[in-house]
Amino acid sequence: METYKQAPVIGSRRVDESAEGSRAKVYFTRVIDAAHLISLYTRINDAIYGKVAIKLHTGEKHGPNILPRDMVAAFQKQVKDSTIVETNTLYQGDRYTTAMHRGTLQVNGWTFCPVDIMDEEGTIELPVRGGKHFKTVSMGSHIVNYDSMIVLTHFKGHAMGGFGGSMKNLAIGCADGRIGKSQVHGVDVNNQPEDWNAWPGKELLMENMAESAKATIDLFGKHIVYLNVLRRMSVDCDCAGLIAAEPTIPDIGILASTDLLAIDQASVDLVYQTASNQDLVKRIESRHGLHQLQAMKELKMGNPQYELIEVE
Repeated sequence: METYKQAPVIGSRRVDESAEGSRAKVYFTRVIDAAHLISLYTRINDAIYGKVAIKLHTGEKHGPNILPRDMVAAFQKQVKDSTIVETNTLYQGDRYTTAMHRGTLQVNGWTFCPVDIMDEEGTIELPVRGGKHFKTVSMGSHIVNYDSMIVLTHFKGHAMGGFGGSMKNLAIGCADGRIGKSQVHGVDVNNQPEDWNAWPGKELLMENMAESAKATIDLFGKHIVYLNVLRRMSVDCDCAGLIAAEPTIPDIGILASTDLLAIDQASVDLVYQTASNQDLVKRIESRHGLHQLQAMKELKMGNPQYELIEVE
């Protein structure tokens, strides 16, 4: 087992040994398969109990980059009383309504366990503690039916957020498909600009996402953990489906942590350290995506300093 430590600036490989303050633990393996995913999970799952939600992006029909179903199926079988959870989309794609979403789940092979579309039966307002943009965020009402949550994330680029890590998976992925996602994107649910380029983005979007994610992590407290899978990292989200750009950065591995900020910080750092990263880095920086990390830090959603512990 080899231990790496976080860089004081994004892109460096090591942190100064004299750096002050505590560090979160982030476990890392370069091998992307079910066995290693499960192995990392066992290092962070002490507080997972009861009815467990696995928050996953199940993707548009035939999406080429979504997480392998066999890997997720093997993982889900190891988590007692677990259910994949999703919400409907704000954009009018393959998952816009519950009926369309159910059809897409079938097409994409998410048939090996229950999938709860959390806004199928309505919404619930969750408080945002310390938020400057929101007091509450609208979520799929079923979110309160779970005792614990595993955030299983395909880390990749994102058209508006720059990158999609665990924070984005929570922020947009748990918000209901109409009210909540409109809140996070900063648009009127009844009067959305037809041109996505006219939607608010950059720093405001990153701050909105952080506040939305904070509502969920505050709900679950210590009973939430994070797994980022850095494979098939297109500059586009899995929402893009078949039109997603082909990845140009090689696969990196899997990360696991109980700390939301630390795992997304570590994922970004690894991207910056990897050869042939120019397309993904350009996407992150052109959308001001690094502000996601700053927004989480300001809301005290985790620790930006971490130990990266490599597990074979």
